[in-house]
Amino acid sequence: QVQLVESGGGSVQAGGSLRLSCAASGYTYWRRCMGWFRQAPGKEREGVATLYTDDSDTKYANSVKGRFTISQNSARNTVYLQMNSLKPGDTAVYYCAARSGSCPAVPDQYTYWGQGTQVTVST
Repeated sequence: QVQLVESGGGSVQAGGSLRLSCAASGYTYWRRCMGWFRQAPGKEREGVATLYTDDSDTKYANSVKGRFTISQNSARNTVYLQMNSLKPGDTAVYYCAARSGSCPAVPDQYTYWGQGTQVTVST
């Protein structure tokens, strides 16, 4: 059974940093795309960053480029999202997701999802 478990959310003031983790289990880690998505109240879920496990190729939403970094551990079973220079607009529930193959930006293309972790950025 595939499981994705997020951790690391919390509350921080604008300009601060948080690091999210997503521990994956129950499947092989090669040729997988791991993604971070977020959903703010009243808004649709949107892509934040993706990482292809084989070569660590990454993609970012324009809104987080230069501030957020997605990475994986050497065992390729944990994905991180380092979030720096956080803004109130980053406030959302952050979800980890996974799928086989390439990394589309559309959430509906992802097969497995974590339970989500809340990130709140205050002024």
